[in-house]
Order: sequence, then structure tokens, then C-alpha cells
Amino acid sequence: MEKNINQAKGAGVCAPVITPEALLEHWQGHRSLTRRVIEAFPEDKLFEYSIGGMRPFSEMVIEMIGMAMPGIYGVATGKWETPLHHTKATTPVTRQELLRRWDEVTEHINTTWAQIPPQRFQEIDVAFGQWEGPIFWIMFYWIDNEIHHRGQGYVYLRSLGIEPPHFWERK
Repeated sequence: MEKNINQAKGAGVCAPVITPEALLEHWQGHRSLTRRVIEAFPEDKLFEYSIGGMRPFSEMVIEMIGMAMPGIYGVATGKWETPLHHTKATTPVTRQELLRRWDEVTEHINTTWAQIPPQRFQEIDVAFGQWEGPIFWIMFYWIDNEIHHRGQGYVYLRSLGIEPPHFWERK
């Protein structure tokens, strides 16, 4: 495989495996599915239910929101502000508030995405002073983190006798 990569570089070929538009669609597909998982929770269980010492699903969602909002700004500008940490006064306490915040971040991602030059995805940066790598890798980390937490949400839903959304339906 190394030989093929070097041959492509030597030949001046630099075709992306995935376009920025496809990456956005992929990420937003996952975000859409996570939104449906949030909707599937009974209101009280979303904020209070846990298994085996894991956090309630709402706290996991707040973590995702807290990384995505300043994260997309960092991708676009190279300025990495600390992930949002919610205080008691700013933390959503209802499913409706949580979904509203989720939707605001989704719109922010869509708006900010157009400001990201395509070459930026290959640049090395240090997200939030702790994750160094190409921008595409940093973004894969966020997507993987969301999938991981959504899987925890699936376990919670199933333990409550609720069938979670199909993981392959991301529209």
C-alpha cells in the first residue's frame, strides 16, 4: 500500500477519498440519527437514567454539543476555544431545550462549513490544545465519539424496553 501512495504522490495525483460535501453529509446523517435517539427517550429517563455508573444520555448529548459548536469554528478558523462547558443555568433541563440546542448546532455546522477551504481538511492542527492531527482525523474523532455515546443511548433505550432507531437510517 505504501508503494501505491508514494506512486500517486509522485505522479501528482491527489484525489480525496471523500469530498468535504460528502463528509458533511456523513456527519449530519449521524447527527440526524442521534437526534432521533434523543427523541426516543422518555423525558425523565433522558436526564436521570443510567446503567453501570455511566452518565445520563442528556449529559453525553451536552458533551457532543459542547465539542461540535466550538469545534467547527476551530476547523474553519484555526482558533480553538475551549469546548463549551454548561453551567446549571445554561444546561438544558427538558428534551425540547436539548433538541433546540442540538438543532442550533446543526445549523451552525451547516453555515460554517461553507467557510472551510478544502485544503484545510489536510492541515495538521491541535484541536482544543489536546488532539493533534489532520483536520479530517479530528473530525472523525468527533463522529466516532458521537457514535460511541449514541451506542450507550441504544443500551439505555433497550433496557427501558424501547426499540431505538435503526442505526443505518441516517436521513
